[in-house]
This record gives sequence, C-alpha cells and structure tokens, in this order.
Amino acid sequence: MILVTGATGRVGYRLLEKLADAGAADAAAAAMVRVEARVADLPGSPECVVASLDEPPPAETLQAFDRVFLLSPALEEQAELEIVFIDALVAAGHRPHVVKVAADGFADPGCEIRFVRSHREVAAHLNAVDLPVTYLAPAPYLENLLASAEDIRTSGTLRLPAGHGRVALVGVTDVAAAAAAVLTGTGVAGTGHEGQTYTLTGPELVNFTQVAKRISEVFARQVSYSSETAGKAREALLARGLDRWTADGVLELYEWIREGGAAAATPTVRELTGADPQSVQDWLEENRAGFLDPEAEQAQPAF
Repeated sequence: MILVTGATGRVGYRLLEKLADAGAADAAAAAMVRVEARVADLPGSPECVVASLDEPPPAETLQAFDRVFLLSPALEEQAELEIVFIDALVAAGHRPHVVKVAADGFADPGCEIRFVRSHREVAAHLNAVDLPVTYLAPAPYLENLLASAEDIRTSGTLRLPAGHGRVALVGVTDVAAAAAAVLTGTGVAGTGHEGQTYTLTGPELVNFTQVAKRISEVFARQVSYSSETAGKAREALLARGLDRWTADGVLELYEWIREGGAAAATPTVRELTGADPQSVQDWLEENRAGFLDPEAEQAQPAF
C-alpha cells in the first residue's frame, strides 16, 4: 500500500492518476486528506486517510503502508510540517520507503533559495532517523508559467526576473510519472531506488526568450520576453496575492536561474519511466485553456 500526501495538489493528483493507470495490486493507494469529501474528486478511487502533516494518522494506520509519498506546499512552515509527519512514522515503529519530493539544488549547501533550504532541512532529518528514502528533485515546473497567463494574454509579454538564464522546465505530469515508477518499481529502472536522488528535468535547456518564442508559435500571436528587475517583479507578485515570504522566495528562485544554477538537463525521467518528458511546446499545447481563457483558475506556483 502507498500513502499519498499532498494528494489534492497538482503532483499528488497526477500521481494518483498514474497509480490508477498502473492497474496492479502493488499500486494500491490511499490519499491523505484533511476533509474526507475531497477524496471523491480524486482519480482512481483511492482509499481515504483523514489526517494532515501536522496531525498525522495514528500509528496503526501508518503501519499499513510500506511506501509513503511525501510532498507539501512551499510554505514557510514546510520543513516543520514534514518533520512532524516523519517523526510520527518513526514513533509508530515503522520504516516505510519514503519518496520525498524536494527540489533541484536541495543537495547543494550553497543554494540559498528558501524553498530549497526547507527541503534540505527535511532531508537532513530523514537521514538522521535513517528511514529508507528516495529523493525526487524536480527542476522548476512548467506550470509556473501559468502565473504569467494574464500578462501574456493582455500585453503579449512574458515578464520574469530571470535574465538570460537557462532552465530545463519540467511538467508535473512527468514528475508524477517518475514518482509512480519509483513507488511501484514498475518503471524501466525497476526496483532498488532506496538511497537514490533523482534530478528531474524537461528535455531541453531554454531561456525565457525561447519560451516566449514557443508561446508565440503555439498561440499564433507575438509574445516577447521582458527581463524584469527584482523590484518590479516583487510588486507584481504581491499584487497577485502572494505573501511576502513566498514572493521573496520566487525572486530567489529566478536569481538562481539568472546566475546559471538551473542550467542542466538530465535524462532521468526517461530512465525511470521509459518516456521522454514533455517539451515546452507540447506542454503549451496541452495547457492552452489556462493561457487563453480569462476565467481559467490559476493555481499557486509549484516551484
């Protein structure tokens, strides 16, 4: 049995789809949710565990799972929440295989993005309690482009404080597919993932001028890229409703991209799943509605 935390989020939802598609008894999943009614909206008819990271399931419930998918939103208290949950696993006298979603750069002590530091703190705790663990370290998500949809639609401009930095943006579907392969051992890489760290990226390094060109091609309208100053970008992020902690973290992320920290692409998604990750163009084709429909709901950044 697999316990999926973050089940109602973008990656968790896609993971449940992948586990349902696996169609094997070994992929039986349970979704951990705060409100039982939310499970009805999830794919694959997963079992329901009503709990949260800060109010974990009881020991007898945790002991039913031999694999745990660990993911939480990029919040200021992220490390604290995940550590509470990890300690509940340990207190239950249980040693499940934990598949922890971190972020590209989390293993680099020189990477000072606050979201990344949170993952590094959780990883240090996981290693200290000696649970079997696999780390998935995705590059920045393609889905973060949806935050720029209104600006692209109204002004024809993609505004980000990324300079000419390059990044191999990855889609949440590919991260979920990699997670499913690790959790079930059914991917082309098979089993034996404990102790591994997998950096997950898209197939190509692009700068945001190239991303704007792809958007222009897919939507048949001219879209340009403007490298914003940190000050202007921060104003825009706050105006969108992000809190100051998150907004400053986004600026740190784009500074990291601007300075070349994200300039690497890996073959890991294909090695784990047997399929190539989505390209920017393919992802844009699939997500047309999110850019073209003013009524489409824009999710919070995934980072």
